[in-house]
Amino acid sequence: MPKKKRRHISLLTRRTLALVLAGGQGSRLKELTNWRAKPAVPFGGKLRIIDFPLSNCINSNIRRIGVITQYKSHSLIRHIVDGWSFLRGEFGEYVEILPASMRHDRDSWYVGTADAVFQNLDIMRHHGPEFILILAGDHVYKMDYGPMLAHHAAKNADMTIGCIEVPIEEAKAFGVMAINEDTQIVEFAEKPDKPKPKPGSSTHALASMGIYVFKAEFLYKHLILDAEKEDSSHDFGKDIIPSLLKKAKNEKNNAKVYAFSFEESPTNDPAYWRDVGTLDAYWQANMELIQVTPTLSLYDKQWPVWTHQPQLPPSKYVFDEDDRRGTAIDSMVADGCIISGSKLLRSLIFSDVHVQGRTTIEDSVILPKCRIGKGCIIKKAILDKDCIIPNGTKIGVDLEFDRKRFTVSKGGVVLVTPEMLGQTIHRMK
Repeated sequence: MPKKKRRHISLLTRRTLALVLAGGQGSRLKELTNWRAKPAVPFGGKLRIIDFPLSNCINSNIRRIGVITQYKSHSLIRHIVDGWSFLRGEFGEYVEILPASMRHDRDSWYVGTADAVFQNLDIMRHHGPEFILILAGDHVYKMDYGPMLAHHAAKNADMTIGCIEVPIEEAKAFGVMAINEDTQIVEFAEKPDKPKPKPGSSTHALASMGIYVFKAEFLYKHLILDAEKEDSSHDFGKDIIPSLLKKAKNEKNNAKVYAFSFEESPTNDPAYWRDVGTLDAYWQANMELIQVTPTLSLYDKQWPVWTHQPQLPPSKYVFDEDDRRGTAIDSMVADGCIISGSKLLRSLIFSDVHVQGRTTIEDSVILPKCRIGKGCIIKKAILDKDCIIPNGTKIGVDLEFDRKRFTVSKGGVVLVTPEMLGQTIHRMK
């Protein structure tokens, strides 16, 4: 019986086209997205955020993938070309980049999530899938999409929405749904002021993960209908889903919209899903990785997270004097780093970072290629890629002083970029 179930799921995944929405600006990440789209933001020491949905697809045996790009996409496109070109086209496998290109006689770029998919309607039809899986490119999680597709097929659903339980007070930031005993969605509210709790609970609500499965022909039809509405914002949460639920109340035009609950990871770990859309959330999600037993494990060989990795030498820690010892405690350090007589405490260090003598880094996320001078103190900070920190710099010690030169989040995380340090690596002239 298990073999038949797995075979059934594998046939479903082979008939599925995944579309990853990766054009988001990510403005809540402040200057961290000044020069890159949110899905291209580095995460976890050597990954990019988009590596999570792409790895989920590959591990779920979904190997026909389109990545829809728009905002400052060069870094994202380069990463996909470098790290995701291993699929074989002759076997019908691909990761295809779908940039905004004013298709379908539109005089604008993508104006909403549904519009981004609509403008690629001819490409979807060309590939001829039976199911369309739509994913957000800016969430961190592990998920096997096979069971969700199986649930969709078993219910003969027109649309299935992946959902996760969240506390009521956090649900205001999500699309919130109410379901009946058969998991059919009966109500949906996008970012409601007063979220409805899920059945049987007064403290938690069912929130949309931004993961949708559609019957392909059904999706095409409703994208076209939505595109013709002048008053639509052309968004799945604000327009498409509410429209389908209205139709579901009309017996002559009944749309079957179901929920699929994300309860555990593919390796039976507790469910982990993060929208790392703010500096505090991004910092916290990275800090969770360095825990003794992290909820999201990057050491999971059963469900690896794939990425492009530059060829770098192993990291090294040098000097062994009382006040000048290269150490890392409760930290993760990627390849190519040199920790020279300095101390790392509860920090996550990306590749090719050099730290000079008698510097202390605590509770911080240091992105690739940073160079940190001698005698620095860095606490609860995010250093963007390519930052050059002068000798004796103190960050995170005096937040009032930091606010005058850097960005400080509500939670007291200090973001430092090269531009804030007067290093104009992104020249516009």
